[in-house]
Amino acid sequence: MLKYAIQINSSPCHAQAGDTAYRFICAALEAGHEVLRVFFYFDGVYHALRFSSPPEDELQITARWTELARKHALDLVVCVSAAQRRGLLTGNEAERLGKRDNDLAEGFRISGLGQLVEATLLADRFIVFGA
Repeated sequence: MLKYAIQINSSPCHAQAGDTAYRFICAALEAGHEVLRVFFYFDGVYHALRFSSPPEDELQITARWTELARKHALDLVVCVSAAQRRGLLTGNEAERLGKRDNDLAEGFRISGLGQLVEATLLADRFIVFGA
């Protein structure tokens, strides 16, 4: 059994990297491996956008991450700096910045690069999806 740390850098709307990561994670979990943490960085933070509303006949990207996290107790971490740069805020951050939004979808949490470093140190394999 291997322990994986995963980093996703690409937007769900502009690249296949997030979908590839999702499928890899599902296969790894099914094979009995452990996914310690999925870290969403750069445009990858858009996977965690609560208010994304793709048409019904398209992949419900955020919802499937939420379901996967719920089903497997996955730690889905969104980089706080990358999220703030792109306007994705939690309730606490929005309040601190004088905004009204809580943009983070269920199953995700905001944190810093320290969470990524910790996961890479604990993992047997670190895989980055997206440029």
